[in-house]
Amino acid sequence: MAEGPQPKRKREEEEQKNGGDAPQGAAAFALSDLRVRRVLRESARDKTVFLHAERTGLSGEGTDAVVILEKTPFQEEKIPDLLKKPMNAELQMHNDIYCTFYLSPPPELSEIKATVVYPATEKHIQKYLRQEVHLIRETWEDYKNITLPFIQSQSFSIQWVYNILEKKAEADRIVHENPDPSNGFVLVPDLKWNQNQLDDLYLIALVHRREIKSLRDLTAEHLPLLRNVLQEGKEAIVKRFGVPGSQLRIYLHYQPSYHHLHVHFTALGYDAPGSSVERAHLLADVIDNLAMDSMYYQKRALTFPLRADEPLFKKFQEAGKV
Repeated sequence: MAEGPQPKRKREEEEQKNGGDAPQGAAAFALSDLRVRRVLRESARDKTVFLHAERTGLSGEGTDAVVILEKTPFQEEKIPDLLKKPMNAELQMHNDIYCTFYLSPPPELSEIKATVVYPATEKHIQKYLRQEVHLIRETWEDYKNITLPFIQSQSFSIQWVYNILEKKAEADRIVHENPDPSNGFVLVPDLKWNQNQLDDLYLIALVHRREIKSLRDLTAEHLPLLRNVLQEGKEAIVKRFGVPGSQLRIYLHYQPSYHHLHVHFTALGYDAPGSSVERAHLLADVIDNLAMDSMYYQKRALTFPLRADEPLFKKFQEAGKV
């Protein structure tokens, strides 16, 4: 579920051509079926690499895939084994009291998580390709004249969101649900979080209402919904995971990576992708702003980052706004 600097392994907006309930592709083959064509991007900070790969079918024709490889976080209970188990330890540097070793731990202590987007379109490949990033300052007029028409023209499916809301997929992963059609939501772990440790806790609240695309659509009418997400989300997380609300970062993205209103819940100590000031809006602040002025997000300019290759960036360029 669901951006590098979005090294994040966020949920892919899959284009399901037939609108089926079950995602197609990745589960139907082994990773060894894939051939690496090029490295799209890598993040040394996040220990993540994005690959353009290809799977050759029986006909000999290749089909594109995107593979995201990331080293998993340390699990506290396994750390003692890391030093006790036999492994290669190569001394790289020794200076006074400081030593640096390169370790080759056994497989069970050196897991790598692989996320596959297959079949991948050119849009998926471009999304992960290393590109320059620019800040856009979007007025309400810009939103109406540039951003909204662009959003309405896009073909990315969010059927996977509806599958969760309708319990056609991931029903066993639901941490909390308020079923009210107007003010309810579903809380699920984000796919970036493996749930083995709390340091990188990451959950997503997906609202039941389907007409709310982003921050720009919110008015005071939506305050009961937003307050439910804030309060019930915190209560569910402390009950299930023991993490209090004071140790959570709860925010919305603008621009979001998919246009169905959703709220991010991350551990405060985790430098979550997309939590930077130019993209994240704290939910508590959003609630206060709407309580002060129902049309707050239809009045103010909003800043957000866009990569140079993104079609929306080109729309702003064409309008002379960059």
